[in-house]
Amino acid sequence: MKISIVIPAYNEEESIEKVINDLKKYLPNQEIIIVNDGSTDKTEQILKTIDNIKIVTHIENQGYGASLKTGISQASGEYILITDADGTYPIDAIPELVKYAEKYDMVSGVRQGKNHDARWLYSQKLAKFILKKMASYVTKTKIPDINCGLRIFKKEVIKKYWNLYPQGFSFTSTSLVAFLSNNYQVKFIPIDYYKRTGKSTLRPFKSFAAFINLILKISLFFKPIKIFMPLAVLFFLLAICITIYGFIWKGIFFDTTVIIISATALQTFFFGLLAEIIVHNRK
Repeated sequence: MKISIVIPAYNEEESIEKVINDLKKYLPNQEIIIVNDGSTDKTEQILKTIDNIKIVTHIENQGYGASLKTGISQASGEYILITDADGTYPIDAIPELVKYAEKYDMVSGVRQGKNHDARWLYSQKLAKFILKKMASYVTKTKIPDINCGLRIFKKEVIKKYWNLYPQGFSFTSTSLVAFLSNNYQVKFIPIDYYKRTGKSTLRPFKSFAAFINLILKISLFFKPIKIFMPLAVLFFLLAICITIYGFIWKGIFFDTTVIIISATALQTFFFGLLAEIIVHNRK
């Protein structure tokens, strides 16, 4: 099995060398690609002292997703393994993921433990909960961890949906939903999650807004009928309720209101149907 290990790195001078050494220990003789995403600390200097790795440099910071896309594009392996440079993921768990890689199209970690639970603010936890539930609803799959950054997948499959992947942090969420929505096989493996080394570059409020945007994008892009249909039914039921209310309690028929809401229900349904046809033809 030829594996290319892709690691985005942005200001990870405190942890990057240990992560690479651990990878060489548990996955010897595999291609390691480090994407230095415009680091302003000593990350670049440290990388230049490490043998047997491939370094790709972004002059300016482009984001987590952009770094992964750059690394995957440079990879020669038929399988891609991604992890983070901050030491949060257990490198010794990787052989367990690799063991299932030939049987599944993607094998993803499921983070557990107090370090993972304590990482997010309440608003972010709420957004992640909604995102996970929405993704599970869209894909008809129970998703225990939608954006774990330790996973291995087939390169030929990830490339099929290349234009869907964002430049930012949501690469992992979008790619997972793309796999599940198109009936590729995904296996989830429980893993530990460690406290990161160094300072986090995550910006809470910006990330929360990105989560909400991702919820809408995932829902509409992969299974639009599952969003438009409930809305159409809701509008239709509202029209019925207004009609009943008018006749029973007011003795009148709110014709204009009912017609507008009913027309909205029909338009919503047909928009959803059209979007579903477009998605089906895109596949």
